[in-house]
Amino acid sequence: MINGFSFAGIPAGIKKNGRRDLGLILCDKPATAAAVFTKNQVKAAPVILGQQMIKKGLCQAVLANSGNANCFTGEQGIKDAQFSVQLVANTFGIPKDLVMVCSTGVIGAPMPMDRFASGVPQLKTKIANGTLADFADAILTTDLAPKTVEMTAVIETAQGPQTITMAGVAKGSGMIRPDMATMLAYVLTDAHISAPDLQQALTAACNKSFNRITVDGDTSTNDTLLCLAGGTGPAHIQDATSLTVFQDLLETVCMDLARQIVKDGEGATKVVQITVAGAASQIDAFRAAEAIAHSNLVKTAIYGEDPNWGRITAAAGRSGARVDQDKMDLYFGAIPLVRQGRWLGKEAEQKAAAVMKARDIAITLDLHLGKYADSFLFCDFSENYVKINADYRS
Repeated sequence: MINGFSFAGIPAGIKKNGRRDLGLILCDKPATAAAVFTKNQVKAAPVILGQQMIKKGLCQAVLANSGNANCFTGEQGIKDAQFSVQLVANTFGIPKDLVMVCSTGVIGAPMPMDRFASGVPQLKTKIANGTLADFADAILTTDLAPKTVEMTAVIETAQGPQTITMAGVAKGSGMIRPDMATMLAYVLTDAHISAPDLQQALTAACNKSFNRITVDGDTSTNDTLLCLAGGTGPAHIQDATSLTVFQDLLETVCMDLARQIVKDGEGATKVVQITVAGAASQIDAFRAAEAIAHSNLVKTAIYGEDPNWGRITAAAGRSGARVDQDKMDLYFGAIPLVRQGRWLGKEAEQKAAAVMKARDIAITLDLHLGKYADSFLFCDFSENYVKINADYRS
């Protein structure tokens, strides 16, 4: 448990299955806040409100529900989100401009506001003994498992060591791709840090983690990554050294959550890290890695444990990155399968196929055109992905 924060999660009746679907994060005092939201032009009502609320740089409570996205719900959706904010403010005695709401679930369905009216007071009865796990369970949709992490780091100062404690929680399984990925994610810390520094650190961490993963290439309408710094711990983030330690810890926490999301991708059986090295520019490395990670042909080959190198090199070739097919090297783990654009034969392919039987796979494409590199995490495509999404609303 992280000092300065309390949690609750209950079944409020928003979902049909009777599982937890309404959760709350409550800060002991107003916390410094920063956030990153979806780039989708179709935005859920909570995102629209959140983008305005976060400008203040403070937040004391987060209400999150699963089972209904409150998206494409028009003016009524905005009113429902505002009503939820007021409910939390009244119930917990905090200013409404310090309350953020988040939603995830089916798009287009009206919000069952009677469930919120009865559910929020129940959250108050649970908050004293609730856990981060309760909140994590309440925000799940098609996820098979909750996603949490807790880590610490130490800043060495002239006055002695200062420990930063950081906890993270996320949901996400389908509709996952860069441009914020598709998820709700919350990172909580006891450190003291200014809102501008926190926003800069969170944006950078997001770009290295949640913006480097994909499950199915779909960007959602409700993506929210929120970081709250409660300021209850000993660490003060106020100089280059402390900022570096904080940034490293934040990136590590975000990357851990991002990997958990990919591992729990809808229908996924494998997690793959594709690294494109030797690119002529950073954007070329990004484009090639992104194209490979998004390729359905690559993803199905991964599921079939087939080291189909032609699909990987072809994806790089259509990415818009500068490539030279006669210079490419391709590795599955440490096994070379292509060198200088030439297949190394059946024996090499058999060794590469053996690598693909693992749950976690690393693939490296070296373009031999420069010094730049980038990586993506993605999962395979199985028939279960189709089944999950074909039945999602039924």
